Amino acid sequence: METQASPKDEVAEAVELELEAVIGFNGHVPTGLKCHPDQEHLVYPLGCTILIQAINTQEQNFLHGHGNNVSCVAISKSGLYIASGQVTFMGFKADIILWDYKKRELMARLSLHKGKIEALAFSPNDMYLVSLGGPDDGSVVVWSIAKREAICGSPAAGLNVGNATTVIFSKCRDEMFVTAGNGTIRVWELDLPNRKIWPTECQTGQMKRIVMSISMANDDSFFYLGTTTGDILKMNPRTKLLADTGPAKDKFSLGVSAICCLKMGGLLVGSGDGLLVFCKSPSYKPIKKIQLQGGITSITLRGEGHQFFVGTEESHIYRVNFTNFKETLITTCHFESVEDIVFPFGTAELFATCAKKDIRVWHTLTNRELLRITVPNMTCHGIDFMRDGKSIISAWDDGRIRAFAPETGRLMYVINNAHRIGVTAIATTSDCKRVISGGGEGEVRVWHIGHQTQKLEEALKEHKSSVSCIRVKKSNEECVTASTDGTCIIWDLVRLRRNQMILANTLFQCVCYHPEEFQIITSGTDRKVRVGTFLDGSATMPYNCLSVSGGNDHLVKVWDYNEGEVTHVGVGHSGNITRIRISPGNQYIVSVSADGAILRWKYPFPS
Repeated sequence: METQASPKDEVAEAVELELEAVIGFNGHVPTGLKCHPDQEHLVYPLGCTILIQAINTQEQNFLHGHGNNVSCVAISKSGLYIASGQVTFMGFKADIILWDYKKRELMARLSLHKGKIEALAFSPNDMYLVSLGGPDDGSVVVWSIAKREAICGSPAAGLNVGNATTVIFSKCRDEMFVTAGNGTIRVWELDLPNRKIWPTECQTGQMKRIVMSISMANDDSFFYLGTTTGDILKMNPRTKLLADTGPAKDKFSLGVSAICCLKMGGLLVGSGDGLLVFCKSPSYKPIKKIQLQGGITSITLRGEGHQFFVGTEESHIYRVNFTNFKETLITTCHFESVEDIVFPFGTAELFATCAKKDIRVWHTLTNRELLRITVPNMTCHGIDFMRDGKSIISAWDDGRIRAFAPETGRLMYVINNAHRIGVTAIATTSDCKRVISGGGEGEVRVWHIGHQTQKLEEALKEHKSSVSCIRVKKSNEECVTASTDGTCIIWDLVRLRRNQMILANTLFQCVCYHPEEFQIITSGTDRKVRVGTFLDGSATMPYNCLSVSGGNDHLVKVWDYNEGEVTHVGVGHSGNITRIRISPGNQYIVSVSADGAILRWKYPFPS
């Protein structure tokens, strides 16, 4: 029996899956982390979504509307509006979306730039929005917020210099803004009656710099530019001349990637190697400093700056009190592709994920990271909890199986040389006596786990390519393995030999047993979900996960098992979905993706 539905029909007829929470923050967006003027909420991007998170209660709201990754975010001075820009494919128009903050809804979609929106800025009285196009576009456009249309535009930089990458509005006047980038610093004046913007190039003499970050003093007396060289330029917007530059020695390593003026005078400076510094012109020598994890991309003030938030490339959000200058980590998430997710047996309170060098344990309801286990310079491909909850078994690309204590992260034991070309999949039996592993060379190995010893019982050589998924039957007498060679094999774990083989013209990514264990369900790169007797559910892209399915179309789909039809669709991911799990007790669906995001969905049926 086959069901062939067009993807558009499937999604149109299906009910939307309710998104409960997101663990994720794209730390690579310059100045992407913003503290709202109400001082109660943080606004930041994750993939195609903008998150509004309450600082005290952690409650989340989501702004969905972009068709591709968000590249910049701006909030108006009054806090009424949020503007966000996105990247898109070359030659296509990239949207700017204007959001109503109070209603949490889309007000207008502004389309003019091509390829990418590099930066956005609101005028001080919410009259205008200025936008900067990416390298393929190269133009600067001023928009009227009231009319929601473009007033005028111009090429952002001269012919003999590089692209402009940052923009900032005057703090006092609605008619003046500054753009800066590779070898260009321009002060612009808006001439509204003639619908023109007039640029004046700033003079820096012999000094040639690439600007990474920009900040304006509260009284418009000066603006400060952070450069890739690791120094700071102080410019006068009236005379368009360089006032001073520094530090002369001990420049900021990997550039000044974030800069912020304080009302009381002085600057907060963030560097590309994670150093946060408070300094003053003209020496720019550190008065206070702390080292954070990951290059700093955002510094945003809460109110006058008595407290501020810092975002880094490693997707950490820190809260810092200015007086004692001590950091508190308030949000963290994976910044690499998440390879696996698993719940402990019988509880939905916790779950574990792995990505690149990290294994992290999360508290489900609060989205809080409880434990982080790091193995430097390695990649973890899969994890599983032992049934008794006393260890996390993990598969690594150096060919080792490592077991960690789930409460402390202590390394309990290592099985060296478990596989030749890395361990690619792992599973455990419910009696906690066996671990079954799959390798990049295609072998399936059964290990006996004793109190002090780990012994190889059997190496099962049938697959010709890497093993992508392993599932064990409740009785522990049988397991099924999926491989990218296009075979799924059911193994007898008592006699340690092959029972049955399924062949298909696909790279199998995932396999699981039906709850009654009389059928197996597989999925692979041929965009089909196969159920035992090969019921085909065609979808738009390759599928990587099962029960509920998700794949390279970034959609989470819930299927009616008997009818083979999509009943619910979850929109929220912006990367390819790599794994999905339904929690024990059927309360949640948790999906993870290649952009490092973890999304928790409400299970759509009564549990």
